[in-house]
Amino acid sequence: MSEQSTSTGGQVAAPPGGRVLAVAKRVAEHVLWARVGGQRRVEARTKGAARPLPTSVPPTGVLDSRATWEAAAAEARRLRLPLHRDLPKNWDALGAIGAVLDLADDGSRSARVMDAGSARYSPVLPWLRLYGLGEQPGSLLGINLEFGAAVSRDGVEFRYGDVTDTGIADGRLDAITCMSVIEHGVPLEGFLAESARLLRPGGVLCVSTDYDQDPPDTTGRTVYGSEVHIFSPAEIRDLVATAEAHGLELVGTLDDAVLAHQERPVHWDRVDLDYTFILLTFRRR
Repeated sequence: MSEQSTSTGGQVAAPPGGRVLAVAKRVAEHVLWARVGGQRRVEARTKGAARPLPTSVPPTGVLDSRATWEAAAAEARRLRLPLHRDLPKNWDALGAIGAVLDLADDGSRSARVMDAGSARYSPVLPWLRLYGLGEQPGSLLGINLEFGAAVSRDGVEFRYGDVTDTGIADGRLDAITCMSVIEHGVPLEGFLAESARLLRPGGVLCVSTDYDQDPPDTTGRTVYGSEVHIFSPAEIRDLVATAEAHGLELVGTLDDAVLAHQERPVHWDRVDLDYTFILLTFRRR
């Protein structure tokens, strides 16, 4: 999972999950970006057919079954996109990049995108790079409180940053993605206000988070320094209302039928919980 770690006094937060997990993530990061760079060079030489846009995941929806995330992973393979090792996570990542490419980029692949609460091993920014974004310096950016000095991976910048107070100029971005972050104690009002400030009119915000139509009890289950939180339908509706108050309009519908799911296709081993994911896409008025 990606996470916006917690910190105090502007100091870099300790890597969540401990040193062993941090080493494993660093290995995954280097393998991923080596593949992305190599794949881009090969595709530039061979000048094959353009990669089609993703179509299987809507910009707003709930992961309703195992078959649904399996279909998303299969589409990502067909699109020659390196899969997230946590296979259900390919579902929301595919929906997010589909929304960014379709709604926030004009076809020139010049959209300026920030991944909020980013991880250098997660798929959104690598996938956007494979679609040709990121040619201009600084146009693909990942921020997280756990990052220290800025690091570049195939032209993508990762640096320290707070998703509620980025220091980036007003209207600078065409799109923001935030994958599996807000459930880790992020102040929603501050995050949504900052996202609205950063996006140009018509810009897009894609948010995914842990969700369940009837959330399991998470009392006493703590990860990354905060209690595990799985959003309920009422909390999601409140989030959408808060976004609307900040000028962020939901793309798609979010009625009872959309919020329902026939299975709990996500299992988190560390806390032994079953639930699902929700993806929400907003457009800046």
